Amino acid sequence: MSRYLSAIWKCRYFWLSLVQMDLRNRYRRSVVGMGWSLLNPIAMTTVICLVFPRFMPQIKSVNHYAPMVLVGLCFWNFISSAARLGTKCLIHSERYIRQYPAPMAIYPLRLALGGAFHFLIALAVVLVMRCCLIGFSDLHTFISLVPTVLMIFVLAWSVSLLVGFATAYFPDIEHLADVGLQILFYATPIVYSPSAIQGKLGLLIRLNPLTTFVELLHAPLIHGQFPDASLFATGLLITAGFAGVSMLTVSRFEKKIIFQL
Repeated sequence: MSRYLSAIWKCRYFWLSLVQMDLRNRYRRSVVGMGWSLLNPIAMTTVICLVFPRFMPQIKSVNHYAPMVLVGLCFWNFISSAARLGTKCLIHSERYIRQYPAPMAIYPLRLALGGAFHFLIALAVVLVMRCCLIGFSDLHTFISLVPTVLMIFVLAWSVSLLVGFATAYFPDIEHLADVGLQILFYATPIVYSPSAIQGKLGLLIRLNPLTTFVELLHAPLIHGQFPDASLFATGLLITAGFAGVSMLTVSRFEKKIIFQL
């Protein structure tokens, strides 16, 4: 594994140039530019905060609810875009794969880095909103966001890699991912608190791996406290699990994938 990561690092100028090219192409001739990456979650948060409190009496304060929804949407956009765009990450990179003998993991990494760039910008907006609506107390807990963001990045990279390889062999994965993401959105505590749903449905939500990362974000940003050690441990196990499966996938199929593109 260390040898493979070293190979990825050696071609860092190549995949960094791909990330820069993606960002330039995405916002070329755009007046708002990178502001478009923030407009969607902010608009969604505004609509949700205007509508949901009328039907959910457990929402006591919009000042706490708004940053909770915004950080959830920003996290969801990062993970869902990694899964959705990841389905085509190898197919769209076929010309590079045939011409440049680099580790296959750099193409999902390209997507993960681009998504992480937008996620960090959105997270900065969440921090400002949190301080304005909730206050400036407990800012020291924000340090826990560093390992959390790193775990989320590795998770997004792993998801992109797995769906990229899967789609190369089974093209229908692209369409299944769209359906699965729609279901997963409502099974992830984004517009509601993880503790708001009880019973069997609540258990299913707790078993959702994404719930752990949402709670890791909520702890410092919404509740003003450090996440529990058990929550960090669970996040590490989930991240390590996805990363491990990704490495096994690469080791087994990397040399064969070119015949499926």
